[in-house]
Amino acid sequence: MAEDLKRAEIIAGGLVQGVGFRYYVIRKASALGLKGYVKNLYSGQVQTVVEGDKAMIEELYLQIKLGPSRSSVKSCIMQWQDFKNEFESFEVRF
Repeated sequence: MAEDLKRAEIIAGGLVQGVGFRYYVIRKASALGLKGYVKNLYSGQVQTVVEGDKAMIEELYLQIKLGPSRSSVKSCIMQWQDFKNEFESFEVRF
């Protein structure tokens, strides 16, 4: 249903760069049928902008909080936004 479509920005901090984190997020988001992007920030954090079903975004948030085995997520913040239907797939941005 359209009312279940949301957009969120997720910022993960800790040991999240150089450990395969972005590709982990792509695998998880794609498996959940979500669209958007993930990218490294100069601050050392990783930003994920995602659109899709609200319940699937919540599941992705839980997966990001866990992170891949070589990462250590110390902080993870999610902010809900209005759905914009901006993305065709899920990708890494640089």
